[in-house]
Amino acid sequence: MRRIVTGHDKNGRSIITLDGPPARSIGEDVGGLFELWNTDGKDIISTDNNDRADEEIILSPPTGGTKFRYFQINPLPEGVSDEVMQDMAAQAFENVGAAHHRIDTTKHPAMHKTETIDYIILLKGDVTLILDEEEVDLKPFDVVVQRGTNHAWVNNGNEPALLIAVLIDSNVI
Repeated sequence: MRRIVTGHDKNGRSIITLDGPPARSIGEDVGGLFELWNTDGKDIISTDNNDRADEEIILSPPTGGTKFRYFQINPLPEGVSDEVMQDMAAQAFENVGAAHHRIDTTKHPAMHKTETIDYIILLKGDVTLILDEEEVDLKPFDVVVQRGTNHAWVNNGNEPALLIAVLIDSNVI
């Protein structure tokens, strides 16, 4: 994964300020979440060299902020009990400061709800989006506009599934 971030030099000319892999990742053992860029709702200073993805990985953006990331979902191993899955999901959400987003996990251990508008594209794999009342199978390049609903993602294939997401802080009603 190569990430290129642009900016301006002291003369206002456009330049490359970062060129390399994501600065932070977490959960690679189950697929992984890789931070690409974050904003905090404040001014963007295009002359700085700050890597806005090089900070603790938290699921949701701050007030007025955004998160740009990709995440990979590995296939579920066969024979794992629901109790073990619940424990694994609870730990994973705790690790990204999101235990409070797991409001109703009766349908799936990874169900969660954030106060964000999310734009998600499945890049590769065979994934099901699970909602409280419905499920939908996704194929590569399908796009989901996730509007603050309780949801989970499940990999149905034998290979890791790769998704890209932009999360935008929002007041979802």
